[in-house]
Amino acid sequence: MSFIAWHPIFKHPLPEGHRFPMIKYDLLHEQLLYEGVANEADFFIPERLSPELLKGVHDEMYAQRLLDLQLTTAEIRRIGFPLSEQLVERELRIAQGTIDAAKMALSKGIGFNVAGGTHHAGSCWGEGFCLLNDQAIAAHYLWKELKLKKILIVDLDVHQGNGTAEIFEENPAIFTFSIHGQNNFPFRKEKSDLDIGLPDNTNGKEYLTILQNELKQVLQTVQPDFVFYQSGVDVLETDRLGKLQLTSDECRERDRIVFNFCKEQGLPVQVSMGGGYSQRISDIVNAHCQTFKEGISIIMG
Repeated sequence: MSFIAWHPIFKHPLPEGHRFPMIKYDLLHEQLLYEGVANEADFFIPERLSPELLKGVHDEMYAQRLLDLQLTTAEIRRIGFPLSEQLVERELRIAQGTIDAAKMALSKGIGFNVAGGTHHAGSCWGEGFCLLNDQAIAAHYLWKELKLKKILIVDLDVHQGNGTAEIFEENPAIFTFSIHGQNNFPFRKEKSDLDIGLPDNTNGKEYLTILQNELKQVLQTVQPDFVFYQSGVDVLETDRLGKLQLTSDECRERDRIVFNFCKEQGLPVQVSMGGGYSQRISDIVNAHCQTFKEGISIIMG
């Protein structure tokens, strides 16, 4: 059974000046195949998310205006991408892909989305290249439709998962945990159930110690039935926007910590890729590829 969401639309369509953040999705798909981490049978193409599944996560008026391409100029500027039917289609397929990957994780232990991790989208806004919050939509689906009692979202992107925090601020069934750069975007933070804001230039050793200790405590306290992992690689020292100092090996160790905890406690985990803005695209793709390798090896090995 396939367990990795992928669609050619994940990399399209944007004007020339906006394409860099999207290039990695095509390259990651190719790299996973080239290295033998996955084969074509492991990938599936998600359908378009039903707008009904946005309820309970995104404000009905915001969702409808987005689907109708009726956002204001200021709202579009906040998102950072020109609004188009294809861009909305892309977001709907990403969100469905994360739901499907989460359902597959329930049987296989792990499910991936080559894209996703759109954690800046709040209940009534899009922001930072995020229009709809894929992991929030999937977490709400598992709780509401599949009746999972407790869900943990582990967000290790360098930017706080502000949209996710806002969406679930009043929902005790879904625990949001974010380790991020305190002085980084978004500059107005929302309140996660647990936020750990790190100073600029935090090194990998300190980061990994914090993650090991805090995640262990969170898992003991929350006792979740399911974990969502936002695995942005903008924590790398090569990242243009990150301001943290993790090496590639330390980024791999970060993933190992998360997956080992999930394996030890028998927790299914869905993984969305999140951000990455290193100058060399190979740094981004290789770091994301490491996440797949570690997840598959530890959870499915």
